[in-house]
Amino acid sequence: MPDREHPRHVAIIMDGNGRWAQHRGLARSIGHERGADAVRRTVTAARTIGIPFLTLYAFSEQNWQRSVREVSQLMSLLRAFLVRERREMLDNSVRLRAIGALHRLPREVRDEIAETERVTSGNRGLTLSLALSYGSREDLVNAARILAEAAVRGDLTPSQIDETTFAGALATSGLPPVDLVIRTSGEQRVSNFLLWELAYAEFYFTPCLWPDFDESALRTALEAYAGRDRRFGRIQSAG
Repeated sequence: MPDREHPRHVAIIMDGNGRWAQHRGLARSIGHERGADAVRRTVTAARTIGIPFLTLYAFSEQNWQRSVREVSQLMSLLRAFLVRERREMLDNSVRLRAIGALHRLPREVRDEIAETERVTSGNRGLTLSLALSYGSREDLVNAARILAEAAVRGDLTPSQIDETTFAGALATSGLPPVDLVIRTSGEQRVSNFLLWELAYAEFYFTPCLWPDFDESALRTALEAYAGRDRRFGRIQSAG
């Protein structure tokens, strides 16, 4: 039978801010600002619906290749978002977690991330993970390096490395596997996002550009998920 329950962990590749702005003759920065509004709506909707884990692909390792001006605008927007939404997270039991090569972010952004993670650490409602300066291939390589260094130190042997051990070395350690991944803007690719964690995820692609994403769009994706038959390699039983 199809799994009619809500997914435990939803991940979203937020795509289309630039195209949204271009279609309206606006600067890309305006598209990113409206994208931040969509983040707020989506977090609120996920909390209302009862999804316990939400991971958003906010800034990839490859995004550093964009113009210095656009990257600076994105970092300023991220910092402002963290400051503005901190009280909302506290009031609604949202716990923030940031994953990725955070050392590459500007110091003022890292400080706001650390403060928001600190003050929301006791929240037990929605866990919101922001993937920042994140690349899954890079994270996989880093996990392999961590385990290799542990083996060299004698802290573990190669035979002790299994799926659980490897997953524990990833940036997403402690998060459950992704059940549903949503990508907006009509593109149908993973873009170096959570390659390990998406092993058995259901995929949902929508032409909706990210700034237009809202609770209705999220519920439509959840309805599609509810109609999927998630067998995890098993054969569906007869009758």
